[in-house]
Formats: sequence, structure tokens, C-alpha cells
Amino acid sequence: MIKKSTTTRRNFLQTTAALITASLGASAFVFKKNEPLLAFSTLGCPDWSLTQIVDFASQHGFKGIEVRGLLRQMDLTQCKEFSKQNLATSLRLLQDKGLNFVNLGASATMHFAEGDERKKNLDEGKRYIDLAQELKCPYMRVFPNNFPKDQSKNQTMDLIAKGLLELGNHATGSNVTVLLESHSDLIYVNDLQQVLKASEHEHVGLIWDMVNMWTVTKESPAMAYEKLKKYIRHTHIKNAKLSNDKITYTRLAQGDVPIFEAIDALSKGGYKGYYSFEWEKLWHPELEAPELAIADYAVVMKKHFQQ
Repeated sequence: MIKKSTTTRRNFLQTTAALITASLGASAFVFKKNEPLLAFSTLGCPDWSLTQIVDFASQHGFKGIEVRGLLRQMDLTQCKEFSKQNLATSLRLLQDKGLNFVNLGASATMHFAEGDERKKNLDEGKRYIDLAQELKCPYMRVFPNNFPKDQSKNQTMDLIAKGLLELGNHATGSNVTVLLESHSDLIYVNDLQQVLKASEHEHVGLIWDMVNMWTVTKESPAMAYEKLKKYIRHTHIKNAKLSNDKITYTRLAQGDVPIFEAIDALSKGGYKGYYSFEWEKLWHPELEAPELAIADYAVVMKKHFQQ
């Protein structure tokens, strides 16, 4: 009887321990499942070296770096950190901290008509595709700017689509996808759908910058996501206050834009990519210091996803 009692108690303890472990494991799984992949753009820290960027990202729980300039050099193909001699070292710097390059931001615009300016922009896009492949970076972005006044809107959108297809063809055989950012005059959902449908390609997709869109269009983020989700590969996340048509960027939880509606649409819709904070410090030097704003972004996003 003593032996039976001892065995029973041992089985009870083992079963209880297993249940506790399983419960803890399940909780950890749920937390990990709900933890967003966070990145930030170097646009927000224009005076930081690559080492400073990587150290800060690692300390604050980021998993990705979006490179839009480095130490105010906006042509990444001219940065010494990405030269043939230093590229492997820069890549290892991120890998040692569990980080990835997630997007390279080119200055290439696709709206120019045929001529030298168009060729120059397409050539830049191709150089960025090649660099992204070497950096094991899945995406590079191009964008539309203000539509030219001397050609129709449809002509401009057709040029953008053709440019995306040309770059997509250049990326064929690589692991890089060319992403069009919702930006400037190409921000209405129907216009974006038209361009993206005309440029459907395995290596072409969309960066959804909902703030660029909503501050002008006021179109519902949930509606925009539903119509654009098949193209969305990457995101730019930020917030802003609006006053008399003036936009002032704010910390994520302090603006007027329904940014969390967009974030929730992405999360519930199964988006698996990065939520990349775009703090436009380079263009707006009056903005709060990056070490404050970028750190706050990580805290707010993690708290939101844990709710």
C-alpha cells in the first residue's frame, strides 16, 4: 500500500508539472504569436552610424532595419558600409544581433516620361535591387511623386506601372521584390489598385503607408486594407496631428490618424511582415530625438499587440 501511495503521489506530481509546463508553453506561444515584427527606418536617425543603429535596435526589441540613407548619404550604393569590401562585415553586424535588413529605400521615382530622367531613375532602382540581393534584404522601394502637369493622370499611372514591371523583370531570379510606396499623388485606393493590377508581377508589391493616404483621402483604413491586401508586402507606420491642412508628426499613440485600425486590419488579416516605424527626422529636424520616439514606438506596439 505504501508503494502504491508513493507511486500515485509521484504520478500526480509529474502530471501537475507537465500541465504547468504545457500552460506556460502555451502562454509563451500565444505571446510569441502576437508579438509583431518591428523595424524602423533610418530616416528617423540620420546622424547615427550603422553600429549605433544596430545596437539601439537590438536593445529595444526590433528585428529589422529599413535603410533610407545612412549618415545623410541617401544613395546607399555610395555608402562605404555597403561597398564590396565592407558589405559582408555590415551584414554580419546585423546577424550577430538577430537583425535583418528588411527594405532599402531608393529615391527612384517611376512617373517620368521616356528620356534621360526616366533612365536615371530606373538605373538607380536596378542598382538597389542588386544591393538588396547582396544584403539578403527582401525588398527595395520606389515611389511616385507629384504627378507631372504636362501629361494626363492615366498616362502617369501607366508609366509607373511600366517602370515597376521593368524593375520586376530585373529582379527576376533574385530574392528581391520591388515595392511601390503609397506616396504623394498616388494615394487613393482605386488609383493604387489600377497601377498595381497593371504591374502584377512575382517581384512587384506595395508598401502600405496608410498615413500618407488617410491624411489626404480620409478613406477607411479597413476598406483600404481589404482592397490592397493582396499587394501589401511591407508597411510604414507613423501618426500625425492635422491642423488647417498642416501635418505634424507625433508619437504613435498621440496623433489623429486611425493608425491602430490599420494595424489591427493587418494583424487580423494574417499579415506576416514588418511594421516599420517611419520617423521623418531627416526631412523634419524639429521632430523629437530618435532615441525617444523610436523607443516609444516599440513600447506602444508591443503593448497594443498584447491586449
